[in-house]
Amino acid sequence: MEESKESGVVSATVMHMDASSKVNPEVVAATITEKTETVREAIRNHPLAVFWAITMSLTVTMEGYDTNLMGSLLAYPPFVAKFGQYYPAPIDETLISGPWQIGLGQAANCGEVLGLFFTAYLAERVGHRMATISSLAVMGGLIFIAFFAPNIGVLCAGQLLLGIVWGVFSVIGTMYASEVCPLVLRGYLTSFTGVAWTLGSFISSGILQGLVNNTTDWAYRIPFAVQWVWLLPLIGIAFFAPDSPWWLVRQGRLEDAEKSICRLSKNLSPEQAKQRLAVIVHTNNLEQQQMLSQTGKMASYLDCFRGANLVRTEIACVVFAAQSLVGQVFVGSPTYFFVQAGINPSDAYKLGFGASGLAVLGTLFSWVLMTYFGRRPLMIVGFAGMAVLLLSIALLTYHTVDGGTATTTGALWAQSGLALAWLTVYSSLFGSQSLSMAAEVSATRVRSHTLSLARATYMVWAIIDGVIETALLNPTEGNLKGKAGFVWFAFTLLLLVWSLFRVPETKGRTFEELDILFEQKVPLWKFSETEVGVLGEVYGDEKELP
Repeated sequence: MEESKESGVVSATVMHMDASSKVNPEVVAATITEKTETVREAIRNHPLAVFWAITMSLTVTMEGYDTNLMGSLLAYPPFVAKFGQYYPAPIDETLISGPWQIGLGQAANCGEVLGLFFTAYLAERVGHRMATISSLAVMGGLIFIAFFAPNIGVLCAGQLLLGIVWGVFSVIGTMYASEVCPLVLRGYLTSFTGVAWTLGSFISSGILQGLVNNTTDWAYRIPFAVQWVWLLPLIGIAFFAPDSPWWLVRQGRLEDAEKSICRLSKNLSPEQAKQRLAVIVHTNNLEQQQMLSQTGKMASYLDCFRGANLVRTEIACVVFAAQSLVGQVFVGSPTYFFVQAGINPSDAYKLGFGASGLAVLGTLFSWVLMTYFGRRPLMIVGFAGMAVLLLSIALLTYHTVDGGTATTTGALWAQSGLALAWLTVYSSLFGSQSLSMAAEVSATRVRSHTLSLARATYMVWAIIDGVIETALLNPTEGNLKGKAGFVWFAFTLLLLVWSLFRVPETKGRTFEELDILFEQKVPLWKFSETEVGVLGEVYGDEKELP
């Protein structure tokens, strides 16, 4: 074992034990290689793992595309003219009513909750590849409903059905990336789904901006039709992708798992492939013992709440729920907020387009930050930064014209600028780290179940938050405008306090190290300081979770 004297933090290589309590040399050799590999070496040695992890995550682009699309269409003149309702004085405007805003905004979210619980069984039964292919095929048919919807009720039903498919896309890429990429690249590639999501949002914002002056039905039909363009390329990618070796081991297909390992790496010798396979088999067996699961039986959602997995499930669910609770519905897709704040639709969609671009750049910048700071510090600083920005947005609402109720033009633009700053902080500090954290803390045997539960938790809160936000912002409801920031500031402050005690550092830890740290009840905030020894023992000051 090697210790870093300068940092005071022990950086130890985990030595693995077989059933007879002897060190398994194949596992030891593969673990040492994995933990000492640099980012440059990992990219050079595993270029196909990087390629497949990225391309298989591109399915979430369509979820980001349609989520931003539907949120933006609520203030899109041609869409409102088709599906909206005229309100006489004092409003004197055609609007999508509050109940239908809730319906259109949350139908897909409700569908995603249903799809997510199905995802875990689908992914474990047929694998990530076939789950992706079948979901893409179903989606191709469902897009027709949105494209030809004659009224708002049919459109809402179409969004509900599409949401079931998006539930699969929202986690399948992260599951796959976490199981095919080398340790040193795990944080980058599991968080790439954030890049893919914001890329979809960016594309939809650009298309809407390009069609904003089109007054016909094609102004909103074309954005729906664009989703058909991606289906065949994505199906082709999934068809040729290798299955996850971790999934193949869980299925008992060791020979196929070894072949998959060879496909994911470059110039891997037969001996090195067997060493990597030994690590996967050993970790899988260790988790079976920890969960007291019967060998050969498929894991269930109940396993996520047994033993040490309960804490791991808590962390995954809370960090995913936090994506919504920090005010994503308020300023995460800010076009509607810009319009209601008083900015004209043309300027609002330009700002929305720029916001999507900032989100993409912020997520890419987070890869630089996580290299030097890890997961935990970025999440804590991110919560603090977002809380300050939300409070500032809310306080600016009180900068009114001549002491009246109308916010000044300067304050409105300042709020819009702070909304963009919030999006930058979210994407560069917190958003991408939440994806990596949820994938890393979950045990490999129940990763699909844990991530499905985490995403479902997010969707439930997104539905609740969407209803709250509509009530807060809609002119026919609360009409609070920027004052709604107080609500999301309070949630973000609570999450900041939670993160100080419940967020562990997972950077640089193998899946077996994490299994041991959780099983031994090492305090979550001490993970980065804790050494894991040859026999799986841990060295720290405390042994119980708070």
